[in-house]
Amino acid sequence: MFAAQQNYKMISVRNLHKNFGGIRAVDNVSIDIEAGSITGLIGPNGAGKTTLFNVIAGTFPPTSGTVHLDGEDITGLKPHELFAKGLLRTFQIAHEFSTLSVRENLMMVPGNQSGERLIDAWFRPAKVRQEEAAVGKKADEVIEFLQISHLANELAGNLSGGQKKLLELGRTMMVDAKIVFLDEVGAGVNRTLLKTIGDSIIRLNKERGYTFCLIEHDMDFIARLCDPVIVMAEGHLLAHGTADEVRSNDDVIEAYLGTGLKNKMVQQKSVPEDVGP
Repeated sequence: MFAAQQNYKMISVRNLHKNFGGIRAVDNVSIDIEAGSITGLIGPNGAGKTTLFNVIAGTFPPTSGTVHLDGEDITGLKPHELFAKGLLRTFQIAHEFSTLSVRENLMMVPGNQSGERLIDAWFRPAKVRQEEAAVGKKADEVIEFLQISHLANELAGNLSGGQKKLLELGRTMMVDAKIVFLDEVGAGVNRTLLKTIGDSIIRLNKERGYTFCLIEHDMDFIARLCDPVIVMAEGHLLAHGTADEVRSNDDVIEAYLGTGLKNKMVQQKSVPEDVGP
């Protein structure tokens, strides 16, 4: 398996803080994401997960701390600079070109295409056609990989929420990604399509060595795909381990359910089932 051959840190975050006024959205977080892994990032609403994603991906500058990609300090770099270095992310709400087809959306991804420059379009049309043919071939390969050939010519704006998530995943395949951050890929997606998305992520990881880090609230989906799982709460790191380990962690249960519900669950478990009034 390709992913198992990797044994170094693709992402290293150290002592990261992100403040918004007096609010510490990310508070002294240090994590590592192993190359070739599928790492899950979970936590209750407001835990700081998406803010951490946004800082790593360059949407927000950190208040303090560092981020390294494949050993290179990328702290504070902009999203387009990180894109060129192979760090890509998707969003909870898909960002597609709604009036372009699925195939055209994919073809828009690679940067620095000759056809984008007027001088090349005028004086080097053969070069432009050659590049467009190569990009189109790549798009067709991605469409086939994701098993969405029936949607190739469909306008992206007509896709369902889950199909748009698949398209976003496909867009990450159009360039040489080192790591892909997926933000709630399962949000609003039906179970059948979510399985298809999960299968595609696993194939990309095993067959092509993609490294993934994903935020997700569906613990069954996390358990199927992710090892390790990182838990955040109130801007802090709370736990780290396998899906089963974090599911049974008392601090994680309390963060999700609250102390009162946790104590109630413990009390219920302690009462024998055959005890009546």
